[in-house]
Amino acid sequence: MCGGFTCSKNALIALNLVYVVVAGLLIGVATYGETASIITSLPVVGGIVACGVLLLLIALLGLVGAVKHHQVVLFFYMLVLFLLFLIQFSVACACLAIQPDQQKRLLDNGWELAHPDVKSDAQNAFHCCGFNTFNNTGLPDKQQHPACPKICCPSNVSDTSSCCMGDDAQCACNSCVDELGKAASSGLRVSGGIGLFFSFTEIIGFVLAYRYRNQMNIAHGQILE
Repeated sequence: MCGGFTCSKNALIALNLVYVVVAGLLIGVATYGETASIITSLPVVGGIVACGVLLLLIALLGLVGAVKHHQVVLFFYMLVLFLLFLIQFSVACACLAIQPDQQKRLLDNGWELAHPDVKSDAQNAFHCCGFNTFNNTGLPDKQQHPACPKICCPSNVSDTSSCCMGDDAQCACNSCVDELGKAASSGLRVSGGIGLFFSFTEIIGFVLAYRYRNQMNIAHGQILE
């Protein structure tokens, strides 16, 4: 069983190195997605990069505390990990427990508040136009979205920038509500599972830091509490 000073130290360093790698992947994927025009929404890119930077800072905090056996740094590292565990565990459970009607309302509200670039990304990715086929007034929902992909434009339309727009527009694509619903269901399950996994790694990191913080460094004959 890994219970000694050196083993706890190495385990804590290894865990934080994994966090560094994951943070680098988040930052790299977001940067590549924006550069390759896969993700055109700057708020989405900024959110992913911010998560990566936050995880990187936490990992560096843990590495400094583990290498130097620094009591104050390890204490703050434990505090941050525990708070992250509470937040991430709660969000992961909510993702896994959400009901279809709740998901539909969230998607509806999200579409109304989304930036046009986000809507455009969704329409291009799922080859769809608008969110609902009909809005609450019974009229076709053709005005609450940016221009749709060219694949959705009828063959007799010359101006592809305005196709599928207007109450009388004909469109070769379906609305996005069904496709987004399928993707959201899958994404929530995956996000919830990954969130649960990482929340438990944070508890492991908390326990390792707690034990390591109060262990004696036999090589130097010191014990810190």
